[in-house]
Amino acid sequence: MYFFSTTVAAISFTFVFLLELATHSLANGTTNTTHRPRPQRQLSVDYYSKTCPQVDQLVASVTSQQFKEAPISGPATIRLFFHDCFVEPLVVVTIISYLATCPRAREMITTLIRHSPKLTPEPGKESGILCMNNGCDGSILISTKQGSKELAERDADDNKELAVEAFDSINKAKMLVESKCPGVVSCADILAIAARDFIHLAKGPYYQVKKGRWDGKISMATRVSPNLPRANSTLDDLIQLFKSKGLTLEDLVTLSGAHTIGFAHCKNFLARLYNYKNTMKPDPSIELRLLEALTMLCPRFGGNTDIVAPCDVTTPFLFDNAYYGNLESQLGVLASDQVLFLDPRTKPLVQALAKDKEKFFQDFAVAMDKMGSIGVKRGRRHGEKRIDCSMNEH
Repeated sequence: MYFFSTTVAAISFTFVFLLELATHSLANGTTNTTHRPRPQRQLSVDYYSKTCPQVDQLVASVTSQQFKEAPISGPATIRLFFHDCFVEPLVVVTIISYLATCPRAREMITTLIRHSPKLTPEPGKESGILCMNNGCDGSILISTKQGSKELAERDADDNKELAVEAFDSINKAKMLVESKCPGVVSCADILAIAARDFIHLAKGPYYQVKKGRWDGKISMATRVSPNLPRANSTLDDLIQLFKSKGLTLEDLVTLSGAHTIGFAHCKNFLARLYNYKNTMKPDPSIELRLLEALTMLCPRFGGNTDIVAPCDVTTPFLFDNAYYGNLESQLGVLASDQVLFLDPRTKPLVQALAKDKEKFFQDFAVAMDKMGSIGVKRGRRHGEKRIDCSMNEH
């Protein structure tokens, strides 16, 4: 789930035609997949009630203005939040210190040794392990230090399409908050609040954002690609990735609904149009009118690399449940979206959300709360409060 975005003007004439495609077939169905989430550090809605009680209002004043001036800030910031929460840097710790630095280390050591006996520590020696210190920590906002050989997350290939408007929104909000509550509110919390605001500004649900995240100190471009889904990911790939973050099958389908205001560059679905699974033919699951429109927009060779298509071809600027109805009508632009309806494990979930917008809104708010709680950091031992979101303090 990648929340694609770029200049709105790029979708131009082709998708005026697509806006007329709105025939949805609806069906009932439920499924239930459970997964025990990782224990999370406690967040709270009123975390800043004494130190910066007006933080939500301050951020809202910036996001509302940004949405008017640059509507693309909405989907871009939502995507930015997702990329921040899903990417996990690797931290080497020792078994002796694991309880203090990596709460999941005991489970990880047990699993590693079970599957690879060679990793069993020798008596009297410390053994290094890799701890996934992941989460919503604002590390996506850190710029690569000048002269550094290690690129930061935002400079990874998978993040090069992140619109600058998203970063601008967070920077402006941070500056305003700092002027009223200096050194109090983390960049990670501002990003979470801003994502919620943009969802609501696009006519989506308004939900309370829990706060208390500290900003991460580590940002590594090398950790981005393994932790993000691809536009052609299989459902098995998606399930495994979301499960690794403590998210369920239901969360996967619900959070994918953010594509209702998302955009995708041509390169992310070009193979579906011309060479699906190396057949030299288009993906047979694409609705014919959509296929014709997409091929006009994205030629096989020599096309404009800046051109994008809306992931929701019927209501691309509204946060609603039309995305799911589109999947029922084979109007999914990305293969990883359309597979949610094609696979019997997720089809009933798509049908239920296509039928009930209020259910989608309720489920989405819950799923965003879960995602926003992934691997949060608390305290100076694990995090920091950045003054400039693009520069870490160590």
